[in-house]
Amino acid sequence: MALSLAISPCPNDTFVFDALVHGRVPGAPPVEVTYADVDVTNTAAERGAFDLVKVSYAALPWLLDDYHLLPCGGALGRGCGPLVLTKGDRADLAGATVAVPGDRTTAYLLFRLWSAGQPPARIEVVPFHEIMPGVAAGRYDAGLVIHEARFTYHRHGLTALVDLGEWWEADTGLPIPLGAILARRGAVDPVAAAGWIRESVRQAWADPTVSREYVLAHAQEMELDVVDRHIGLYVNEFTADLGEAGFAAVTALLDRAATAGLVPQTSSSRATAWTS
Repeated sequence: MALSLAISPCPNDTFVFDALVHGRVPGAPPVEVTYADVDVTNTAAERGAFDLVKVSYAALPWLLDDYHLLPCGGALGRGCGPLVLTKGDRADLAGATVAVPGDRTTAYLLFRLWSAGQPPARIEVVPFHEIMPGVAAGRYDAGLVIHEARFTYHRHGLTALVDLGEWWEADTGLPIPLGAILARRGAVDPVAAAGWIRESVRQAWADPTVSREYVLAHAQEMELDVVDRHIGLYVNEFTADLGEAGFAAVTALLDRAATAGLVPQTSSSRATAWTS
């Protein structure tokens, strides 16, 4: 029976999961893949739509009753946080219309934590690929962006008002928890799934050329240099194992957000007991 997997088409996900998707991980079942932006997978996971699924860490409070958090395969790191972009020299977001890529994305949760106590802005959920062009054209006063936009926003004539990753790291000393991999309870053994993903990561690092065609086929016309920089930034030691620092970052994010009333309270044991 095939395993249903949902990931984004972004280079970090296709790079990490190439071996698993293409049947090169010994002992792993066949995989049927759905490619979707994380805002879509966050919603689909609430319906229990997939056996393995990439979601935002910000969505965990709504998902951990039905899914195990896996300690590998996701996106955490340093120097890789979301950016708030504007056109011109805007000093703040008072009265601004801000385009965001999803209301349960980690980027938006970090934005809400950062902007607490500041003058309110009007929020619009916008497909990710429309955010930078929309800000450049004046449809939005600011945009919250992630992933490869870190490398390309200058081309749109935009300026970074704040790097939310830098803010988070300076405030906590912890890496930035962005995207998580979950295994549906009762559908897949989380220990086995973690083993398959780690082997897929190992193979990706051992010979990056093997996944090149697959990665580029889903890279949405990204330039090769941007693809390589994207993978280099988002596929790192936390992809192979969250470790103590990774789990501490997840706990800090969810605890802060719950204290601020932005998400339901999630017990630390629920967020880390992925083998239970």
